[in-house]
Amino acid sequence: MVQPISAQPHDIAAPAQGRLASAILWGAAGIGGLALLAAAALWFHYGTAVFFEMIAAGISACF
Repeated sequence: MVQPISAQPHDIAAPAQGRLASAILWGAAGIGGLALLAAAALWFHYGTAVFFEMIAAGISACF
């Protein structure tokens, strides 16, 4: 029996949505990794006291 025309676009769109979600997840993981790497670099460069003072100053500037 012939399938309805409306069923065909759903079959085609599903893999594209999965790839998009995967790309978004990998992008978010990459940005998170870069943020952690930058925080570690600041920690080693400035030391713990100055690092925490910079974080506290940034938070207080936002609020």
